[in-house]
Amino acid sequence: MIAIRGNIELKDDIELTAHLASLLRMENVGVLLGAGASVGCGGKTMAQLWSDFEAHSAEELSWLIANKYVAPRGMPGIEPKTDAPNVERLLDTLAISIAEWERSKEASLAPAKKARAAIYRALVRASVLDQKWWETPEGVGHQEGRLASHRLLLQRLTSARQPGQAAPWLFTTNYDLSIEWAADSIDLNLINGFMGLHSRRFSPQSFDLGFRNVQAKGEAQFGSYNVYLAKLHGSLTWKEVSGQFYEIQATEARQEIQSFTDGKTDDLAFTVLPSAAKYIQTVGFVLGELFRRYSEFLARPQSALLVSGYGFGDEHINRLLVSALLNPTFQLVVYLPAFSGPDSISALPIAAQNLLSLESPRVTFVGGGPDSYFDGFVSHLPEPSIYDDDLRKLEERLRGFTSEKGEAGEGA
Repeated sequence: MIAIRGNIELKDDIELTAHLASLLRMENVGVLLGAGASVGCGGKTMAQLWSDFEAHSAEELSWLIANKYVAPRGMPGIEPKTDAPNVERLLDTLAISIAEWERSKEASLAPAKKARAAIYRALVRASVLDQKWWETPEGVGHQEGRLASHRLLLQRLTSARQPGQAAPWLFTTNYDLSIEWAADSIDLNLINGFMGLHSRRFSPQSFDLGFRNVQAKGEAQFGSYNVYLAKLHGSLTWKEVSGQFYEIQATEARQEIQSFTDGKTDDLAFTVLPSAAKYIQTVGFVLGELFRRYSEFLARPQSALLVSGYGFGDEHINRLLVSALLNPTFQLVVYLPAFSGPDSISALPIAAQNLLSLESPRVTFVGGGPDSYFDGFVSHLPEPSIYDDDLRKLEERLRGFTSEKGEAGEGA
């Protein structure tokens, strides 16, 4: 593992954990999770997702190569392969082409739609995680080891909250339900913008609400009882009906999702997929509200954002992340396995290079392979007992200072 804060290397795990402990005490704490955060529970990175697309959709891949949507690699005569593209940009380009060909009735319209549906299927397959988790109302039990890191993340974030501080935020580009299932398994309230019991409709004012124990006084007020979740690209269980967006139970959504991944239909009603109108849609009702909450969080005083599993593939998120450093009290920690020190910066995504080039003490990068994966990130977050120990030591110092001051007063 290698960790650099500004231009100073943190010596070891203890120093890194101490730094994270100080950040978790800030007024506003958030976590941004990308595709890499779900790999341990059955998800795929974008590179793995593209390999899955190549394996399942050779005909569609050949059409994309022939029409120069992606560039081939490998020797002539060998089954065509490509380097993993930016899937969102590819879908944007396809959507623009489809919109034009629908107007002009081009012959390429049908294969373009078929290729787009095949990419969508790869995205959905990567987000299902485990089919068994969708089959019963129980969802995922607390004994499920593949969600252990997600549960631990939620527990350590909420237990670090001081009296009067806001609950932590989770921002994610993932469509899967790993965070929801992890929160359910430990009975943690999750505020994701949807309100209702049998009919859960998107109501953004829910992000301004929270939970508290009305009987808790003094020290018992430590910790928070809920987490805010903003799924910036949508979710496998969000559905638009008559202009309104609803959150559907996983067991109810399962059959329609299965029909889509099996190829029985090329249409998926759920709000999980990027499109050419993505940035236009972000000024709309749901995605616009979620991005507004994300940018609003970054602008708050005394805010810390911890990033894990994110490969800097979304330009909209990247721009907001870089501009957040104009906030003089904003702190950023990025876990990026591809980062292996100052000599490796040129091989990183441009947005990551820009952040590192600032050499700001408010920006920390952690890399070095497996130790900077999602599980490693969670393991570096401090246990609640560390806070107790620090407070105890501070109390002892204060008592000693008060005692010395009293003795000095008596001597005078």
